[in-house]
Amino acid sequence: SSEILIVTNNHVIENAKTVEIVFADDSTAPATVKGSIASKDLAVLSVKISDLKKGTIDNIKVATLGDSDSLKLGDMAIAIGNALGYGQSITVGYISALDREVTVDNVTLHVLQTDAAINPGNSGGALLNSKGEVIGINSVKYVDENVESVGYAIPISDAIPVINELMNRTILTDAEKAYLGFAGKDVTQDYSERFNIPVGVYVREVKKGSAAENAGLKKGDIIVSINDITVKNTDDVEEILDYTRAGTTGTIGIKRLQDNTYVDKTLEVTFDKRPSGK
Repeated sequence: SSEILIVTNNHVIENAKTVEIVFADDSTAPATVKGSIASKDLAVLSVKISDLKKGTIDNIKVATLGDSDSLKLGDMAIAIGNALGYGQSITVGYISALDREVTVDNVTLHVLQTDAAINPGNSGGALLNSKGEVIGINSVKYVDENVESVGYAIPISDAIPVINELMNRTILTDAEKAYLGFAGKDVTQDYSERFNIPVGVYVREVKKGSAAENAGLKKGDIIVSINDITVKNTDDVEEILDYTRAGTTGTIGIKRLQDNTYVDKTLEVTFDKRPSGK
């Protein structure tokens, strides 16, 4: 490989004109943003191996990813970062909540909660389990300043599909971008709680002969993911489709009402080309 890839938070690199990576031996190298998704607060950076010294390369170890879905309350959590900008730091604690929903700047994430101290400078750092496996990506953006011993991390199992998509992103022309062919309406958290409907994109209409219809999408379905990436609103859908090539196959995760209960289903889809003007 000619590059190494680094995962961080979107808010760490947002609006940055240049990004520089500092390695364990204090050497530095320029990085380019391979892709980022603000609604998931994740970004993938790329550093050319040719920009690194051999000693630096030899000391880089690829992180082992764990399984955040199997975590239990009370499991040990170790937060690594550059707390307060003083250099590498490690804080230790426990997982204190598994599926906490937090909203900042109209972005809502489901996060792990830990009492391991997470301070400015920890953002984008790894949250590890006792085996040294990455179980989350620390995010100071979602720390509650009014509460002590509450830090948040994006669960790694939720992040992996997003990271994979960002790693492989290519800039597509409008003619190459994917299209589904449905009209939808956002089901917000407030609306979800009021009417007992899952958060996602409510399908109001499916275009005849479209990729969506051929996949089996129906009026009344609620889209909750595309290609295993969670979607909460139509902006999420558009962002994923902008980086998905027409003609490729993928999946649409939906919740469908059956016997007064929403049931999870996965539809196989072949993405269509966008009609001109879309």
